[in-house]
Amino acid sequence: MLRRFAPNEYLASAIEVDLQALKARGIEGLIVDLDNTLVPRYEDEPSEELKGWLQEVARAGLRVCIVSNNWTSRVAAIASELGVSIVKGAGKPLAKAFRQGMRILGTRPAETAVIGDQLFTDVLGGNRLGLYTVLVVPLSDKEMLHTRVLRKLECRVLDALAKRRMISSDVG
Repeated sequence: MLRRFAPNEYLASAIEVDLQALKARGIEGLIVDLDNTLVPRYEDEPSEELKGWLQEVARAGLRVCIVSNNWTSRVAAIASELGVSIVKGAGKPLAKAFRQGMRILGTRPAETAVIGDQLFTDVLGGNRLGLYTVLVVPLSDKEMLHTRVLRKLECRVLDALAKRRMISSDVG
């Protein structure tokens, strides 16, 4: 049961993802969460560092689709500014959200990685479909109430994963 929540990688931020290693694994597309993965939850402007990283992603030959449970116009505006496709109001961890992202990317599960900050949406959903999953530390502690509640449970699961050496305990 715990294995469903174990990411393939656990990193401090999306920008730390080794793009060449993903390419070597056969990854062609990235499904990436938006809030607290690429942009802090209540911010409207993507950082210059993020824009630079997305240029590196493109140079590496990887395609990107943001898949977000957020449905506001802010999400679409940020995706537009970044020049990437988006699935908003996705309903992660449901498989439909990830399949829609893969359709946009033109990838199969073995060719797709998920990068996100939540175990119960991004990692669980990606793992259920056999995608390569990367958990990152949230960019901000400013979150919606239901996410703050889930974070308490998430901390327990992360501790259990670390105790079983299923993730590195020195990231978060």
